[in-house]
Amino acid sequence: MSFRIVLTGQVRREAAQRHCGRVGPMSVAAVDYEHRVTPRELFFDLVFVFAFTQVATLLADDPTFAGIGRGVLVLAALWWAWSAYAWLTNIVDPEEGVVGAALLVALIAMFVAALVVPSVFGDEGVLFGAAFLVVCAMHVTLYALAGRGNRDLLKAVLRLAPWTLLGATMILVAGFADGARTWLWVAALACTYVGALLSGSTGWQVHPSHFAERYGLVLIIALGEAFIAVGIGATGIGIGLGEVAAAILGLLVATAFWLAYFDFFSIRGERILVDARGPERVALARDAYTYLHFPMIVGIVLYAFAMKSIVGHVDDELDSVAAFALCGGCALYLLTYSAIRIRIERRWRVSRGRLIAALLFLLLLPVATMVPALAALALVSTVWLALHTYELVWWREARAESRSVSAARAGGPN
Repeated sequence: MSFRIVLTGQVRREAAQRHCGRVGPMSVAAVDYEHRVTPRELFFDLVFVFAFTQVATLLADDPTFAGIGRGVLVLAALWWAWSAYAWLTNIVDPEEGVVGAALLVALIAMFVAALVVPSVFGDEGVLFGAAFLVVCAMHVTLYALAGRGNRDLLKAVLRLAPWTLLGATMILVAGFADGARTWLWVAALACTYVGALLSGSTGWQVHPSHFAERYGLVLIIALGEAFIAVGIGATGIGIGLGEVAAAILGLLVATAFWLAYFDFFSIRGERILVDARGPERVALARDAYTYLHFPMIVGIVLYAFAMKSIVGHVDDELDSVAAFALCGGCALYLLTYSAIRIRIERRWRVSRGRLIAALLFLLLLPVATMVPALAALALVSTVWLALHTYELVWWREARAESRSVSAARAGGPN
């Protein structure tokens, strides 16, 4: 059975290459079949494990609200880079020789950029900007090569390319600036994200199952930062009962983040993408995944930043920045689900339980500055527990239906 599956994938790739008129190790051709995430894509994603950790380090080095703002800007640039290659490998075969080589170059450039993230608003802004420009230029080039056999795709790439390259260039220019550096970053990212929205959804292609799987995996990568944060927070201190309790609660909250996504949403999101067609599917993938998954990542990274402080100072009260990261990060993560629901249904309809939980997190924010850090984390854990208990009962039938549909599709013919 495994031999037949592998052979089928190989035949599909060769057929797609013949259809595009390019067969050979140096070809870059768009594929028109669904596929699973490949080991090469997962290897490429490893650099973002390090990049997210570096953003948390940037936040820890400047634990102010302005520092959080700058951290979000860097995270937005990293997220754009990851998303760009997620879209690319969704329609090209990353196992092709030239694509694999280009991914390696992009990985190296992205790793260089991640190395200097803690000093990106200091002395290393130019190096980050240069590496980021290489990543973006490589992406545009590969996408343009893949679009040579598809006129609509090539037009879409050419519409997006000026915005992407202009934004990356502005980040490089920001490295040479001093007082205006932060504002140049804001302008660069606005150019990139708004430009992608203005360039439209026609011409692009999305294979929904691979796309949804890819975004689910990067969410797990981000959650890995929460585990790392707990470990780093416990480094160099005496491990007592309080620290162990904080570590356990921290991991339970990270599990709650994971459960909120994979218990129901990941299945439902993939199903909605599969049911959509043409430009509607592309626009939905862009809005619900590329744009609206970003606040989820921000929420997770903020939570990880807060955990570094909590585990190392369980008996101290949190300052306003750490309390905001803890409670605000959880609230932002949950509010994003309501935003996604509104985008999908195109009407004001929120996820009631998650909206209430998000509001409770915000109400806990001033309390978190008046009690020991461990107590604040326990209160946050209690809200998460109440939410999942509610959803376990309220979503029981919807969850069973979605999983049965998913199992039926998985068991269908290859």
